[in-house]
Amino acid sequence: MPPLVGIIMGSQSDWATLRHAVETLERLAVPHETRIVSAHRTPDRLRDYATTSRERGLKVIIAGAGGAAHLPGMCAAWTPLPVLGVPVESHSLKGMDSLLSIAQMPAGIPVGTLAIGQAGAVNAALLAAAILAISDPALAERLDALREEQTRGVAIEPQGA
Repeated sequence: MPPLVGIIMGSQSDWATLRHAVETLERLAVPHETRIVSAHRTPDRLRDYATTSRERGLKVIIAGAGGAAHLPGMCAAWTPLPVLGVPVESHSLKGMDSLLSIAQMPAGIPVGTLAIGQAGAVNAALLAAAILAISDPALAERLDALREEQTRGVAIEPQGA
């Protein structure tokens, strides 16, 4: 099956965060692809990726970036698909710079902004799956099962109490 979710990142170092989105999509059996697409160093690659995303069958794009974090917003400017932005934790400002860069998109070019780091990557994958599950009952069942599994994994009482 062709990929339904595209996962793009600004550099190889972002893989440490975005791999959690990949693992979550794999757990839910959601077809996906991953690419390194830098808004600053490979702008033509970004334009090509985003402008062909819908015709290639993608339905949602997860874009992770650190620092100035232009990747999610620039991607959203080039595609009508939903773009979910994952701020990657930076060394200098611990990801707050990335978070604000992604969250502060001007009106008219939305980017769904998730949490900084691993939690954001996992939640971006879960949100992408939820978007796809609107028209995919089998995926909706897998997503429900995952949530049920998470619920069962929470202890009723703290250990050692």
